[in-house]
Amino acid sequence: MTSGHWMHSAAWIAAEVRAGRVTPEAAAESGWDGPAQTWERDVHAVVHTDRETRHQAAVAARTDGPLAGVPVLVKDNLCTLDYATTCGSRILAGWRSPYDATVVRRLREAGAVIVGKGNMDEFAMGSSTEFSCYGPTRNPYDLTRVPGGSSGGPAAAVAYGLVPVALGTDTGGSVRQPAAFCGVYGLKPTYGRLSRYGLVAFGSSLDQVGIFARHAGDVAVTYAALAGGDPFDATSRTGVAPDVSAWDAGVAGLRFGWPANLWANGVDASIVDGLERAAESLERAGATRVPVEFLPGEYGVAAYYLVATAEASSNLARFDGVRYGHRSTDAADVRSLHTHTRSEGFGPEVQRRILLGTYALSSGYYDAYYLKAQRARTRIRREFATAFTHCDFMLLPAAPTPAFRLGEKIDDPLAMYLSDVFTIGANLAGIPGFTVPMGLADDGLPVAVQLLGPEDGEPRLLRAGRALEVNGDTARLARDHETEFAWPTRR
Repeated sequence: MTSGHWMHSAAWIAAEVRAGRVTPEAAAESGWDGPAQTWERDVHAVVHTDRETRHQAAVAARTDGPLAGVPVLVKDNLCTLDYATTCGSRILAGWRSPYDATVVRRLREAGAVIVGKGNMDEFAMGSSTEFSCYGPTRNPYDLTRVPGGSSGGPAAAVAYGLVPVALGTDTGGSVRQPAAFCGVYGLKPTYGRLSRYGLVAFGSSLDQVGIFARHAGDVAVTYAALAGGDPFDATSRTGVAPDVSAWDAGVAGLRFGWPANLWANGVDASIVDGLERAAESLERAGATRVPVEFLPGEYGVAAYYLVATAEASSNLARFDGVRYGHRSTDAADVRSLHTHTRSEGFGPEVQRRILLGTYALSSGYYDAYYLKAQRARTRIRREFATAFTHCDFMLLPAAPTPAFRLGEKIDDPLAMYLSDVFTIGANLAGIPGFTVPMGLADDGLPVAVQLLGPEDGEPRLLRAGRALEVNGDTARLARDHETEFAWPTRR
């Protein structure tokens, strides 16, 4: 008999497992025996899983941790011992890591059960999860639309009920934008707060592991379990991670920035309406709106796609057919082995970005492109620092439009890149960002807003996210109150 555990939050499942009323095995299989039977074949959120491996992980799970028995899906670019790690690419077909990523190990230590790997754009390069060697993921709210990317698989899985929590990665918005398109919460922490050890690199100075959930409190619990320094990651932050235990403390006395110049043009009316409703909820909860002017996002897009592609061309040089992964059989010497392997193994978007990055780093163009992009990045960091002297966090769109249609932008790379116009700045500056769902528009598609904070500003963002979750009514509702989730129903 199918249980209803899948409809509950991670916090509820963990409490029930700790109390002995629910077994980790039942919690892990609830989503598979329930909503996955209806949705997974069409949505295609998962690329690696099997029932026996899930069962073994559940049997071994701790039953006394903060995430005891909680099923978690992780993106296919996070290394796992029990599932293949292929980054949605033919070049890593069947590859198995000899170790767990640090965030995966910490999930297990907290009692979570890893139930599979989520679909993604190849090597996290894309904004729609259409660039996957396994085929696209679809948005459960409208199967003709994308779930966002590159972490579209984990976001869609949380949205339709497979798991209450999932991990993605965010290089330029790849957690926050799919969270917006799928109507779930999505946190990109401060750079270095969640270890990157075991994350297959795309842009090393931009990549950050992020968290999807259906409730703000679940994001807080998961962040607390994962955050902290890691001796295996030279870029991880030392010192104690921010305390997010007061995630439901409200926003009374806080100021939120309102950079309305950013959505004066080119932003869908439903998104603007969501921003207005979010601002009213924050004000009702005791926060103060502070108008600010901010640097247009187009500058961030230009800087990001030079820095990110340059780092990608360097990071992906290791996939050459010699050490691991796909090896071409059509090669007469080492040079042709590299050429054929990479041509056969990498998809068109990855090849495009490698070429762009190699060009930007080449002799004679480094100063004109890459160095100028790094200077623009410094300017963007300063813009954020200045803005946060006037406010505690900022409210802005997560994406300029709701989810777009499958195939709509796949032949127009620039249009695809601009879908991240509101998220890229946080990665360039290394600051945290939090997508908060604001319900459904008249056409049934999710609408969301984004909160940005200064470095280590996660506690404020989570407090603001909770204030929006309860529509500004933070004083009356108990900590264990779960706002009804807008489950997808369209087929």
